[in-house]
Amino acid sequence: MKKHFMYEFFGTAFLLSVVTGSGHMGTSLGPDNPALTLLGNSIVTGAGLYVLISTVMPFSFAHFNPLVSMVAWSKKLIDTPTLFLCFMAQFLGAIVGVWITHSMFGLPLIQLSSQVREGFGILMSEFLGSLILLFVIHHRSKSAQQEVPLAVALIVTAGYWFTSSTFLCNPAVTVARSMTNTFVGIHPGSIIGFIVSQVSATVLFILVTKSLNKKNMIGS
Repeated sequence: MKKHFMYEFFGTAFLLSVVTGSGHMGTSLGPDNPALTLLGNSIVTGAGLYVLISTVMPFSFAHFNPLVSMVAWSKKLIDTPTLFLCFMAQFLGAIVGVWITHSMFGLPLIQLSSQVREGFGILMSEFLGSLILLFVIHHRSKSAQQEVPLAVALIVTAGYWFTSSTFLCNPAVTVARSMTNTFVGIHPGSIIGFIVSQVSATVLFILVTKSLNKKNMIGS
């Protein structure tokens, strides 16, 4: 249990450091070119995710996302105490990752984002993005588990560009990004809508996959 907590904590901290640091670096180098900043942010996040997941998978869960942990729990791959342990590690790790980035770049440690992200389109984007992410992980895990790190890295990189919400799809990431007033920030008032969309998509995904599994069992 302690090993899994440490991997989830430090892994999520690394992820948020990559996301926040690359966003801030992009605006520092090209303050008048948000498209270039988003491009750098998406590529660096995808690269960091690939390295992170492929490195940790042989030793631990490599979830780094409460939504992924919820699906694992629904499949009885982890028990309820482990689920809450993952939640704790992921949320704490995400916040620490943001603080580490602030320290590296000489920014105020404690911040709140002023970037409002709201509206039906953005919430629908998070709902669909979360479904897509879970679908990719689910099917890659069944057919070619060794391809999961690359598949997740690529869909997140693409998601930055084809979704209006820039594909947060992670409650821990969402909360932590409200604590940075950099390029990747999200206003604290926008958090609830994002998390409701993400969790709703996860519940739907769990119900649909369970229903399909039952039908397959009956059919066989």
